[in-house]
Amino acid sequence: MKNLILTVLFLSTTIAFSQKVVKSQDLNYNDAGPNKGKIFVYWGWNRDHYSTSDIRFKGSNYDFTLNNVKADDKPKPFGIYFLKLDELTIPQTNFRVGYFFKENYTISLGLDHMKYVMRNDQTVKINGNINTGGAFDGVYNNNDIVLTSDFLLFEHTDGLNYVNVEVSRFDNLDNWLKFSVKNIDINLTEGVGVGMLYPRTNTTLLGKERYDEFHVSGYGLSAHVGLNITFFKHFFIQSNFKAGYINMQNIRTTKDKADSASQHFTFIENMYVFGARFSLTK
Repeated sequence: MKNLILTVLFLSTTIAFSQKVVKSQDLNYNDAGPNKGKIFVYWGWNRDHYSTSDIRFKGSNYDFTLNNVKADDKPKPFGIYFLKLDELTIPQTNFRVGYFFKENYTISLGLDHMKYVMRNDQTVKINGNINTGGAFDGVYNNNDIVLTSDFLLFEHTDGLNYVNVEVSRFDNLDNWLKFSVKNIDINLTEGVGVGMLYPRTNTTLLGKERYDEFHVSGYGLSAHVGLNITFFKHFFIQSNFKAGYINMQNIRTTKDKADSASQHFTFIENMYVFGARFSLTK
C-alpha cells in the first residue's frame, strides 16, 4: 500500500508538472508534424511487481481464505520466442493500437500480458474450513499453513491478461528540454486505463484435477507515465511506468464450476516497447 501511495503521488506530480511546462501548442508540431488523425501501434515486454493479497477459495466442501499471500512475475531470458508469432505468449508482453483523436490526446486498446505466480512454501494465515476427506481437512481460525505444492499451486501464467482501454495525453518536450536534433523527437505521455482480466489460471487445489482455461475473472484500473523517443517521424521506442488495481472475483480453479477463487491486489508494471506512428491519409 505504501508503494501504491508513492506511485500515485509520483504520477500526479508528473502529470501536473508536464501540463504546466507544456502549454504552448507549438511544442506539439515537431519534426513528425501534427499528431491529430494519426494511428500508432506498439509491441514490447514488461516486468511486474504485486502487492500481497488475500485469496479466498470456495467449493461444495470447503471455504477458506489465505491471508497476505505473496506472488512474483515470471520473466523469461531473451530468446527467439520473443519474436516468433507462435510463441508470443511465452515472455511477458505488451501490445497496443491507438488513435490521436486530438493533437495532444489518444485513445487506445491494448493487452498487458503479465504473469502472476504464487510463491510456494511460504507460510501464511488461513481462516475457514475444509471437508474434502483429505489430509488438510479441518476448521481454521487464523492458523499458520505452509503453501506446499500438494496443497495448492496457483498462478496466472498464460497469463494475467489485462485487456484495457486507455486515454492518454501526449506532448513533445523538445523545446522545453532545448533539444534540437533532426529526425529525433522526445515526448512525454501520461494517462489512465480501465479494462477486464482474461486470465488463463493454472491451479492445482487439494489434489483436484488441474484446471487451465481462459476466462473473464474481473476488472482492472491503471494509470501510467511514459517517455517516448520518435525517429524519422514514424518509429519510436517508449518506456512506461504503470500502477494499477486488479479485482478478480470469479477465478476458475477446477473443472467443477462450483469451485472458484477471488482476490484483489495492486501492481506496478515497467514496460519497454517499440512501435510506429503514421497517418491514414496523405
